[in-house]
Amino acid sequence: MIFRRQFTVLPGMAILLTGLCLLVLPAQAGDFPMADKVVVEKENRKLHLMREGAVFRTFDIALGVAPIGDKQREGDQKTPEGLYSLDIRNSDSDFFLSIHISYPSSSDRADARHNGYNPGGAIMIHGQPNLPTYSAAYYRKEDWTNGCIALSNSDMIDIWLMTSGDVPIEILP
Repeated sequence: MIFRRQFTVLPGMAILLTGLCLLVLPAQAGDFPMADKVVVEKENRKLHLMREGAVFRTFDIALGVAPIGDKQREGDQKTPEGLYSLDIRNSDSDFFLSIHISYPSSSDRADARHNGYNPGGAIMIHGQPNLPTYSAAYYRKEDWTNGCIALSNSDMIDIWLMTSGDVPIEILP
């Protein structure tokens, strides 16, 4: 009788185990919608992934420690404003994943040169520092970058998977 019960339970267990295996399989990049544009609203601290003119995902972000206004020069702690592209990916940065923003543009360089400044560069979208110096709560609630756009590590994974090379990014005030 015990032997019979084991046989009646096994098919149900097999179905349950198959379902559990399907839940834990890693996602593939093809499983995600791909953005054809990224829009950042600095004032609202939001990053939107767009497809065919419609937002399909929105993320909370942190900005440079002096977020109001357009980036003018290296060291001003501002996040640039304008139209750029996401052009280089770095899985081995000092932050959890990073995607380079094509700042400075030729007009950014010309403006900085006219004003006698270096426009700076190395503006990225990235996750949290690999070697944090503050609490996790600080990184969630404060603007803390040197001009980059920062997200949680889990959100950065989503952005990494849902963007490809040379996606346009519009950074609004």
